[in-house]
Amino acid sequence: MILTGFIGDTFAASRVLKFSAYSPFIHIDHSRRIFDRIGDSNGFIWNTMMRAYVQRNSPGKAISLYKLMLDETLGGDNYTYPLLVQACAIRLSEFEGKQMHDHVLKLGFDSDVYVQNTLINMYVVCGKMGDARRLFDESPVLDSVSWNSILAGYVQIGDVENARYVYDRMPERNTIASNSMIVLLGRTGHVTEACQLFNEMPEKDMVSWSALISCYEQNEMYEEALVMFVKMMANGIMVDEVVVVSVLSACAHLLVVKTGKIVHGLVVKIGTESYVNLQNAFIHMYSTCGDIVAAQKLFSAGCHLDQITWNSMISGYLKCGSVEIAKELFDSMPNKDIVSWSTMITGYAQHDRFSETLALFQEMQLEGISPDDTSLVSVISACTHLAALDLGKWIHAYIRKNDLKVNIILGTTLINMYMKCGCVENAMEVFYGLEERGVSTWNALILGLAINGLVDKSLDMFSEMKKCGVVPNEITFMGVLGACRHKGLVDEGRQHFNSMIQEHKIEPNVKHYGCMVDLLGRAGMLKEAEELIESMPMTPDVATWGALLGACKKYGDNEMGQRVGRKLIGFQPDHDGFHVLLSNIYASKGNWDDVLEVRGMMMQHGVMKIPGCSMIEANGVVHEFLAGDKTHPWINEIEDKLDEMAKKLKMEGYAPDTNEVSLDIDQEEKETSLFRHSEKLAIAFGLIATSPPTPIRIMKNLRICNDCHTAAKFISKAFNREIVVRDRHRFHHFKQGSCSCTDYW
Repeated sequence: MILTGFIGDTFAASRVLKFSAYSPFIHIDHSRRIFDRIGDSNGFIWNTMMRAYVQRNSPGKAISLYKLMLDETLGGDNYTYPLLVQACAIRLSEFEGKQMHDHVLKLGFDSDVYVQNTLINMYVVCGKMGDARRLFDESPVLDSVSWNSILAGYVQIGDVENARYVYDRMPERNTIASNSMIVLLGRTGHVTEACQLFNEMPEKDMVSWSALISCYEQNEMYEEALVMFVKMMANGIMVDEVVVVSVLSACAHLLVVKTGKIVHGLVVKIGTESYVNLQNAFIHMYSTCGDIVAAQKLFSAGCHLDQITWNSMISGYLKCGSVEIAKELFDSMPNKDIVSWSTMITGYAQHDRFSETLALFQEMQLEGISPDDTSLVSVISACTHLAALDLGKWIHAYIRKNDLKVNIILGTTLINMYMKCGCVENAMEVFYGLEERGVSTWNALILGLAINGLVDKSLDMFSEMKKCGVVPNEITFMGVLGACRHKGLVDEGRQHFNSMIQEHKIEPNVKHYGCMVDLLGRAGMLKEAEELIESMPMTPDVATWGALLGACKKYGDNEMGQRVGRKLIGFQPDHDGFHVLLSNIYASKGNWDDVLEVRGMMMQHGVMKIPGCSMIEANGVVHEFLAGDKTHPWINEIEDKLDEMAKKLKMEGYAPDTNEVSLDIDQEEKETSLFRHSEKLAIAFGLIATSPPTPIRIMKNLRICNDCHTAAKFISKAFNREIVVRDRHRFHHFKQGSCSCTDYW
């Protein structure tokens, strides 16, 4: 056409440009070169080029072309401005959209319904529902597109009230409008209304069925979602990937892998199984239901694996307990996003791999990836289990520095971490700084105060919780009864136990009864504790009998202790604690033959006594000590400090409680054995590695023994150091020769 000169013919040139601009095989720049060669352009040619830019997702170039059009003194028409307004909507540019609106008003195109509809849509997309509604209300002519556009805007922002208002006044409620309302009602939890609307629809299309199934799935009504899907199939409605994804999510939540496989067969029959979204949904469904082999098969055969595919497989392996395979997959990922890191970190934490959790979090920091709420919760939980207070405080400081919102879950996890590291003031600060507090938040506070010895404060917070209108649950009463247990408040414990049943209509479970048995046992009311066990409406668990056995040892009731101990060993012959308690009861009376018999039973059943282990954090590193440990790199310095401690303690009047050593050995050996308990080794290390006024914080896996408890009181006074020991049941804050538990534990 250039050679023949026909390019100068406006009509012929416009045909060539239209073909070129709308063909997906021709680059947009080639069409622009054709446009630039046309000498006598008209409005149709300009509109064609602008439409091409909008369709090829280059809205900025369309607007630039309009500016050039104005320079050429050519005016737009009623086809030009809808294109330009659409370009502004794609760019989410409210400012340029308002400029276009001004041009529309100035040139008198505001009465054109097509122009008005694109303007309404532009304001909706830019989130300016007020402007969209004003334009809608002032429009002289409205068609179904106008009504659907304004309705879609309210659906988009979740405004049920205004959406209902518009929907009820629509002159003609078409299927599109009804589908939009079902989507909105489902998303906002109005399931009954959504069902009613669906049933009243004269005509339903695939989107109608899909919207209602998604409504059920979003509101955790998974069985109803599957029933509706069966009805959809029975009505011969074609399914698409959207509805299948919702159905597979329902299958995953219900753990019905057989149903998921039937859906898989249906998708293969339809021929859409290669869609990435469906592949991901199938992998998620299979892995959640425990069929990791099927998930791996899909993963290996997948041609178009995206980030979600990889993350789903990692999550699947973690759910199945295959942590190492999940880590191998994680390491081999071509790209890792925050979900990948968060999934792996959370997986480590859920499988009690707390050291790996912290190591991976630090690696994530080095990669420059900002953590999300999920990963922060997992890392803080790991800090709690490892007593890694320094790292926990650093994470809290990171949250504050980056102005991250502390939601209920994150806030509760922080409170729990501080409480379980003995930092009550920090925990209270987090609690009072939260905008929202759920029942779990109050539970963490009540339980935390109790285990730190602040029983009165714990019970006061329970009263405050009820005043704030927060309804206590089963866990709350575990904390309240635990608080009474830590101080021996028998009458108050009975009162709370009864109020749980009568006032709050909560049926006590075996753990609540266990708390009451422990409360009575610690107070020396052994007979009443045993009677309570016998009257329980459910079979008592070994922990409940174990609480009574511990009380028997404390109060020297050997007859009951022997009876309960032998019963417990019969219940759970592989439990080391029961054997040890029974052995200690015999040893306390010098019955060494019975001690040997119990130890013989342990050997017969292959029961190994869990060694006492104490952990202490110093300069960001967690150090572990076992009883009699000689492997620590600082063992020589620790031995010297132990000698110094022994001398100072004798000067203070400390005498070792050799009753704690259940071995038939001489007195001197018993004293030496006592001084090699893991918490004493950890305290000696703490005196060396930390400086005052920093408290020496120790976490022990077993209960602290009487001798170590007494020694810690003397050490806190002799060395003028605060010592915090978290044992299996509670905290002991040692200061100037006294303990927060007031020697009641």
